[in-house]
Amino acid sequence: MCLAIPGQILSIEGEDPLTRTGKVSFGGIVKEVNLAYVPEAQVGDYVIVHVGFAISIVDEQEAQEVFEYLRQMDELSELQEQPA
Repeated sequence: MCLAIPGQILSIEGEDPLTRTGKVSFGGIVKEVNLAYVPEAQVGDYVIVHVGFAISIVDEQEAQEVFEYLRQMDELSELQEQPA
């Protein structure tokens, strides 16, 4: 199942709104995410990410609540780094 996961933007690269990306932390696991759908997003914001795209901005409390629900459901395994 594909889920939309909350994460916090740690850094942003690029000026072009269509190719702007950010490093997003999902409970300590950092992934690169496309920010084209949330051009107003800034470093420190929490975003909901689905298949590599940030699709909306959420407040920190909502992000933490969703993350805790996912943790309880054991749905965070797909975020884990895969061995090389």
